[in-house]
Amino acid sequence: MNEKESYSDVLVIGAGIAGIEASLLLSNSGRKVHLVEKTSYTGGTVIKFEEVFSNMECSTCMVAPIQQELLQDKNINLVMLAEIEDVKGSFGNFTVKIRKKARYVDLQNCIGCNACFEPCPVSLKNEFEEGLGERKAIYVPCAGALPNVPMIDTEHCLRFNGKECKACQEACMFEAIDFNQKDEQLELKVGAIIAATGFNIFDTKKTPNYGYGKIDDVYNAFEFERLYSSNGPTEGNILLKNGKPPKSAAIIHCVGRDQEGYCSSVCCMYSLKFNHYLKSKIPEIVISEFYTDLCIPGKSHQKFYEKMKETGTDIIRFKEIEIEKQGKGMSVKYNNGKKKNSLPVDMVILAPAIEPREDAPKLAKALGISLDEYGFFKEEHPDVSSVTTSKPGVFIAGCVQGPKNIQNSVSQANAAVGKILSLFN
Repeated sequence: MNEKESYSDVLVIGAGIAGIEASLLLSNSGRKVHLVEKTSYTGGTVIKFEEVFSNMECSTCMVAPIQQELLQDKNINLVMLAEIEDVKGSFGNFTVKIRKKARYVDLQNCIGCNACFEPCPVSLKNEFEEGLGERKAIYVPCAGALPNVPMIDTEHCLRFNGKECKACQEACMFEAIDFNQKDEQLELKVGAIIAATGFNIFDTKKTPNYGYGKIDDVYNAFEFERLYSSNGPTEGNILLKNGKPPKSAAIIHCVGRDQEGYCSSVCCMYSLKFNHYLKSKIPEIVISEFYTDLCIPGKSHQKFYEKMKETGTDIIRFKEIEIEKQGKGMSVKYNNGKKKNSLPVDMVILAPAIEPREDAPKLAKALGISLDEYGFFKEEHPDVSSVTTSKPGVFIAGCVQGPKNIQNSVSQANAAVGKILSLFN
C-alpha cells in the first residue's frame, strides 16, 4: 500500500454498535478501516443485554451477525486490547500512535474450546458480570463473546507474577497459549477518524439514600441486565441473595439525574423493559415504578409504555426517596409531594444516568477536540450536526456525544460515515 492510499484509510475508535456500523459501512464503500477496541471483545455495552426495547428483540440475534461480518471483513483491520496514545496531523493526513496489549493467546490457533479455563488456579470477580460472577486469570468475559478467544489477565496471572504456572498452556492441545507475546506500539496513517467509545453509568454509591452497596438486593441497571441474561451468572434466573425469587420489586428512575444535570432520555424506556423482564420470569410479582419525570420519546415507545401499564404496575411520582433496611427485606420511603409513604419490597432496581467514560478527557486531548459542560465529546455546531467536531476530519458517533438509544447511535454512525465519504469524494 503506498502513502497516498494509506491516507484514505479511516480510523474508528470503539467496537460497540456505533463503531461496528460505521466500520462496515466504510468497508462496503471500499475504504480500508482500522477499528481500535480497548477490550478483548466486540459489541460494546449492547452485548450485556438480553433484549432491547421497544420490540424486545433478542440482543444477541441482532448483534451477532454484524459481529461475524466484522470479523470476516478483509477491509477491516480489527486492533483489540488497544488504546490511542497520540494523534498528529489534519484531515487527510493523520498519524496515529496506538498502544496494543498482548493477548497471550494466538487468534489463529485458538478454536474457543475453553479447555484452558478450568485448570487455572486463580478465581476473580468478573467485571463484565458486574461482579456477580467469577472468571479465571485466562478468560472470555461471557459465553458468546466474539471473537471467542480468551486473554490472559497479567495483573492476576500467577506466571506473570513470578510464580511457576503453565496450567492453561498445558491444557491447550492447539498450542494457542503464547507467553512470549509482547505489547506493541503501532502507527497508522489515516485520512479521517470516528470516535465511538460509548459511555458509563452513574455510580449509584454516590447517592447513599438508595442503599446501593449497603443493602442486599439493591441492583443497578447493568447488574439486573446480567441477572436476566441467559448467558449471565444466574443463567437468567432472577433471584434474591437468599436464592429465592422476589415477590415484589421497585424500579427507581432518574438515579443521578440531579447530580449530572441532564435527562439521559433512555432510562425510562429501559426501566419499562425491566418491568417486562420481571413479569416474563415471575408473572405474579408486584412491581412499583418510581419516577420524577417520564420521558417516552419515539413513535413506537408510547405503545410499549401503555402495554406496561396493563400489567398492573403502580407508577408513582416522587419528590424524595430513600431505601432503608427493614427486617429481612427493605422499605422504599418516599414523598410524593403530598405526604410521606413507605412500601416494603424484596428487590430494588436502580436506573442510573448515562455519563461519559472516565477516559473521555484523555482521548479528547489526543484527538484535539473539546468536551462539553457535561464531559461528552462536543459537536462543532449542535443545532446543525451532531457528528462533526471542531477539528476537521474527526467525527463522533453514539453515546460518546451524549445519551441515546441504539437506533440513534446507529443513525449517528451512518451520518458520520456519510460526512467522511462526501469529503473524500
